[in-house]
Amino acid sequence: MKVCIVGCGAIGSLFAAHLATLADVEVWAYDLDQAHVDAINAGGLRLSGKSTLHSRPKASSDPAAIPPCDFGIVATKSLHTRPAMAATAAVFRNGAVCSVQNGVGNEEIIAEYAPRVMRGTTFPAGRIVAPGHVQQDTGGKTWIGPFEPKPASMAEVTALAEKLTQSGMETLAMEDARGAQWTKLIFNAATNPIGALTGLPHGVACDQPRVRALISGLAAEGVAVAKALGITPDSDPEKLIDHAREVAYLHKASMLQDALAHRRTEIAALNGGIVQFGEQTGVPTPLNRAIWALIEGMEHSWTRKD
Repeated sequence: MKVCIVGCGAIGSLFAAHLATLADVEVWAYDLDQAHVDAINAGGLRLSGKSTLHSRPKASSDPAAIPPCDFGIVATKSLHTRPAMAATAAVFRNGAVCSVQNGVGNEEIIAEYAPRVMRGTTFPAGRIVAPGHVQQDTGGKTWIGPFEPKPASMAEVTALAEKLTQSGMETLAMEDARGAQWTKLIFNAATNPIGALTGLPHGVACDQPRVRALISGLAAEGVAVAKALGITPDSDPEKLIDHAREVAYLHKASMLQDALAHRRTEIAALNGGIVQFGEQTGVPTPLNRAIWALIEGMEHSWTRKD
């Protein structure tokens, strides 16, 4: 089996490093961070923290150097989905491609470039410490299933899930992964931008009563939109938020990491996605709309010249 990880940042590196421990899986990682690519090719990919391992996937910033692959796992930020898939489409001409990205709307883009698609969501999180070295801050499961408009077969979903689980990334193959995807969407939209705006790690933010009330309000809007779409989250977002407070108290979510580095965020695919689906279903989402505006305003402040 050949698998290409599209986007070998922190999350993509977790998948690449684990899968590369399997003797019967050839793993390629595509990323534009040349220092990270060079370090992986020179000395392998090292994980520390929740996972401690050292493996040797192959990495490239040139998609033409990557052979055709049976499976793809897209782990880029949502705003990079289209250029990443446009660059790597030839790699997956006969393959099935799975998104494990944050937010909604990524599978629709992937389906423009790949013959068969899976929707997915994952809870492990981490950060790049140095080129070739990723710190895994939190663990958790991954859920994958066919993307209904252009589905991969359940046999393909199951085959990929089994290899991921064998590698140490526990993955559930599902015929309908929308509930899992929306659970993660609601969780991320309620918590990530709050960390970015306040500068607080997840648990610290949850300990501020008025901040925690805002988080609950954001989550409630997301649940209402999901219900209007006929989607039932597979777990209670409120309980998930509190669980994350216990197990990842000092974790700086990806959007906070982006804000500290003045990088564009995934706000449009998170809170923006909830707002857009709310408009389609007639569900009001004023809190998510306000957070979307605030994050975009913060991003604009990083580029002002006056």
